[in-house]
Amino acid sequence: MKNKLRLGLIGSGFMGKTHVFGFAAAQRVFELPYDVELACIADVSIAQAEAARSALGFAHATDDWRTIVNDPSIDIIDITAPNALHKEMALAAIAAGKHVYCEKPLAPLAADAREMTEAAERAGIKTQVGFNYLCNPMIVLAKQMIAAGELGDIRGYRGLHAEDYMVDESSPFTFRHDPAGGGALADIGSHALATAEFLLGPIRKVMGDCVTMIHDRPDGRGGRKTVTTDDVTRAFVRFENGASGSIEGNWIATGRKMQHDFEVYGTKGAISFTQERFNELHFYSTADAKGRQGFRKIEAGPDHAPYGRFCVAPGHQLGFNDLKAIEVAGYIEAIAGARPEPFNFRAGLRIQTVIEAIQRSSREQSWLTVE
Repeated sequence: MKNKLRLGLIGSGFMGKTHVFGFAAAQRVFELPYDVELACIADVSIAQAEAARSALGFAHATDDWRTIVNDPSIDIIDITAPNALHKEMALAAIAAGKHVYCEKPLAPLAADAREMTEAAERAGIKTQVGFNYLCNPMIVLAKQMIAAGELGDIRGYRGLHAEDYMVDESSPFTFRHDPAGGGALADIGSHALATAEFLLGPIRKVMGDCVTMIHDRPDGRGGRKTVTTDDVTRAFVRFENGASGSIEGNWIATGRKMQHDFEVYGTKGAISFTQERFNELHFYSTADAKGRQGFRKIEAGPDHAPYGRFCVAPGHQLGFNDLKAIEVAGYIEAIAGARPEPFNFRAGLRIQTVIEAIQRSSREQSWLTVE
């Protein structure tokens, strides 16, 4: 009989539910070293927490997240609360000796993310930050193709994460509009940055342009509140490997629901990808005969691990929650010592460092080096 890990979840919104789906599916799809027990869920009110407990299958509910952190029987603290709360919750969990799984961005400021990272490393805590798009077998395949030289020397990169959930000027001011929330670059541009570095390695220089298009929003009390965070950020980037490119984070892209896209250009070929059809990767090779050249579709299937654990046939497609299950499985294996953490706090700190370099570059209107 396998040992158990007991999970405490803080936050029962969309991402909290997604994490629960990930833990539930991972235990049935993968052969994990532990079973995960849903021990307790916390939310802002006991009514919300109890409703989530009943719907998601937790044993207990609370309106005080510290109850979960201080419970000696709980092994993993899963944080899906608003961004500004991540630091306090994570540091308390680390001090209590818990492993910590935290949604992105890790913290609103790189200094906070560094404090969290160093505390976890000193304590020997296993950590994970929620960048589950990187678990897509097609993105992993793209990385493998680049590393194998199938595209030749990489010259150019274009990446973006664009959605339209903030396009309506009448939608209210939320924690995401507060400087502690980070704005579009930190909220969704972070995914584009993580993908870029996952594929091509470190970004070393940035030139950013952070723009606020909607300058105030309803405050929920009959007035309006000033917005200072970005609605869209675009940055020119230069990679350590010599390639250059551009990256965009945009939450006012009318009509776009999930445009997490990238294009990579090399001397021998190119690849393109869109999250809106994320079971496909398109590949162009200069080795193809003249008159036969063009981007061809590579369709996800059992040959692209771990797709085969979800479905035995190609073309049936993975979904967003499947990517979260893959992320959870990697994290559980890391807790068991079977592999490195897939995307730990140190990796989350790196993304926040690049974000702040882009923001500073925009203010100073100059190229900046990313350490």
